[in-house]
Amino acid sequence: MNLHNIAGMGHDALLAAIVAAVFLLAGLVKGVVGLGLPTLSMGLLAGVMPPAQAAVILILPSFLTNAWQMWDGAALGRLLRRLWPLQLGVAAGTLWAPVSLVTLNANVASAGLGAALMAYAVLGLVAVPLAVPRRGERVSSLAIGLITGAITSATGVFVFPAVPYLQALALRKDELVQALGLSFTVSTVALFGRLVLEGSFSAAALPGGWGWLVALPAALLGMAAGQVLRGRLDEKTFKRLFFAGLLAIGLYMVIGSAIRWLAG
Repeated sequence: MNLHNIAGMGHDALLAAIVAAVFLLAGLVKGVVGLGLPTLSMGLLAGVMPPAQAAVILILPSFLTNAWQMWDGAALGRLLRRLWPLQLGVAAGTLWAPVSLVTLNANVASAGLGAALMAYAVLGLVAVPLAVPRRGERVSSLAIGLITGAITSATGVFVFPAVPYLQALALRKDELVQALGLSFTVSTVALFGRLVLEGSFSAAALPGGWGWLVALPAALLGMAAGQVLRGRLDEKTFKRLFFAGLLAIGLYMVIGSAIRWLAG
């Protein structure tokens, strides 16, 4: 074994450790507040790999953790009947948006999305009520889904405006988390379809040494730990953490985009 091979193995091991740490943290946050895995993982991995490559690594951990979150509760049937227009819009917007991870400047998209999340989180933390009237909810759900899908296609992140919209439906804690799981599962499948259509999903897009395989167990472990913590929270504390988590995620996205723009 020559020095070049040894150096390559060291690089692969370091990359695997970074991926594991990123998905462990992202899974923990997701387990507590019901979201954050794609946002944190895409943002944190941006410094070590291209966004399209990070999105490929994200697909399996995101799908399985979101499917777990979607099925973990008794409200799935009610949520499907109520939220199907949102899911239809998410799928259509993701698959047919005119921009994508391949074509849009990722720093601009990430900074704009982060700023919007921060504004919404501040409104929530200062208790400004947001509500969606039941009359016309199907039309608004479809519109929100289309916008969310377009943003997903461009950034690989599926939190805005679907998350503020779902929170404005005044769902209970566990219903909100399950609704987020449903929306994120649809977004993950749609993003996978978009990556396949654009030819971005392939073995060549993965890091060397198969270190990407550590992402799934790390995300599942982190999510399990986060769910234990969420089970010990009351509704008021959960909502504070929910909005504080959105604020932190948004701030991270803005700062990260600024740093990458200055470095680039």
